[in-house]
Amino acid sequence: MASRLPSAPPVISGYTYIRPLGTGGFADVFLFEQDLPRRSVAVKVLLHDIVDSDVLRMFNAEADVMARLSSHPSILTVYNASISADGRPYLVMEYCPSSLSGRFRREVLPVAEVLNVAVKIACALETAHRTGVLHRDIKPSNILTTSFGTPVLADFGIATSLAATQQEQLFAMSVPWSAPEVVREETTGTVQTEVWALGATIYSLLAGRSPFETTDGQRSSRQQLRQRIVRAGYTPIGRADVSVELERVLARSMSKDPAMRQASLLEFAMELQRVQGEMGIQPTVLDIAADDWAAAGTLVDFNNASLRGPVRSEVVVPSKRMRRGRSTPVARSLTDEEALPDKAERPQRGSGLRVALLLSGGLIVGAGAAVGVLVLAGVI
Repeated sequence: MASRLPSAPPVISGYTYIRPLGTGGFADVFLFEQDLPRRSVAVKVLLHDIVDSDVLRMFNAEADVMARLSSHPSILTVYNASISADGRPYLVMEYCPSSLSGRFRREVLPVAEVLNVAVKIACALETAHRTGVLHRDIKPSNILTTSFGTPVLADFGIATSLAATQQEQLFAMSVPWSAPEVVREETTGTVQTEVWALGATIYSLLAGRSPFETTDGQRSSRQQLRQRIVRAGYTPIGRADVSVELERVLARSMSKDPAMRQASLLEFAMELQRVQGEMGIQPTVLDIAADDWAAAGTLVDFNNASLRGPVRSEVVVPSKRMRRGRSTPVARSLTDEEALPDKAERPQRGSGLRVALLLSGGLIVGAGAAVGVLVLAGVI
């Protein structure tokens, strides 16, 4: 499929557009510079012609999931989410200058580097699973590299809840890295399909091609790949520096029978650690969320995620009667006039000083808002 041109970049207050970074089936990604604090950021914007109420719910769910999971060191950090002036939802994310998708086809990646990446991403997925979320699109292009060389998992755009029924979900797949049961449309995703996808991704990074591509350089059709995946015949990578034990671990992760695969991404990570030890490599540390952190999270229902928009904040405003001790404070929306303490302290109407509270998604923005907050602090 020929790649399309990117859509027009959104106009976002506080951000300066730099250049496009990439296009996808549902969204474009642009490089912006954030004005305050000053930093480069990636802005993912949904395409205008696909935005409807269902897409907005999915967008809200993705933003919530990534905001919670991005505290993990191997998951892409999300800074902000909102809707642009032209109605397109967007995510403001950490800018990563590269991904593994370009490298593994151009150069032979060292086994030690691939194993380090594999353990880190396995831990990121294990953490997502412990909060009840499946990624469903694990592949080399969704493993980005930060400015400091750290691999991070990106794009939870088609993630789903582990509690969702199959009837509630659409089949979404990146065929070269999808498990046989996903290709046959028997399931939209399980922990075992994620084990397969990570195994297929690791295989690709080591082999320089996806597991079911031919070695003669001939491009396979989507249908040919699907047929080979359904048969699920594992072909050894064949690199001299890829040990028999590593081949065994990968072959197990890509077993045709899901029950034969590693039971969890944590088990997969630990097997990869053992391979590192046998190779004389310092095992990569397992970054797994604590049980109490995972238990404290709210499971996201991707099908019933609420549509959210601007919120009117409510604060306690002391009335004159309350100041005399005759009443209790009442929570209500604060107007511009009420934000100032007393008439004697208010600026004259001709003075040019105006205080504006801009309430959107629970955030107070603008220099005028900062003044309003300071005045409020004095009152409360």
